[in-house]
This record gives sequence, structure tokens and C-alpha cells, in this order.
Amino acid sequence: MIYCDDTPSIVEWGSEEIIIPYRSPIDGRVHRYYPDFYIKVREKSGKFAKYIIEIKPKKQTKPPYDKDKRTAAYKRAALTFAKNRSKWDAAQDFCEDRQMKFLILTEDHLAV
Repeated sequence: MIYCDDTPSIVEWGSEEIIIPYRSPIDGRVHRYYPDFYIKVREKSGKFAKYIIEIKPKKQTKPPYDKDKRTAAYKRAALTFAKNRSKWDAAQDFCEDRQMKFLILTEDHLAV
């Protein structure tokens, strides 16, 4: 958040302010997804770009892998990934309809 405040090219930002409905693959019901950040950036060309950003551990951005798919840990990871994937698909559609970009950032992007 300090980065957003201190970066002159970021002209507008918010944290968990946008609500995106999505259908959960777990229960089939519509839920609300609150992405981590919304930012509006002035690009070098002078044009504005809007982004919705989700920050996740890299481990949660890929389908889980386990030789024994019967373990509780694998099942939890698979459910988490399926739920995240449905949120991100809904966010992508939301952004396309509004001429925005959706980004998922991990520790690799944040140098953590």
C-alpha cells in the first residue's frame, strides 16, 4: 500500500473494494470475490490503464500435484485451486467487460 501511495504513476488505488460475483465449483452457489487491489496507472504514453490485482502464494496458482490423490492435503489443495480458478475466471471476464487487466502476483513478482 505504501508503494501505491509513493508511486507517482499510480493515480488511484484501493484494497478489496471491488466485488466480483462468481459461482463456486464446490457448492454451485454464487459468492462474492474481493480481489486484493484495484489500481489506475498513468502510462508513459499518458494513457490510463486499470488493473485488478490478486496476490497469492505461487503454490496456490497451479493445480496441486501429489502421487497419492487420496490424501487430505491434496484434496484441500485441489478444492482451493478450483475455487481460486473460478474466482480468477470471473475476474478476467469482469476486466474484459470494463477494459481492465487482471493480474495474479506471487512472491516471484514481489521479490519476497
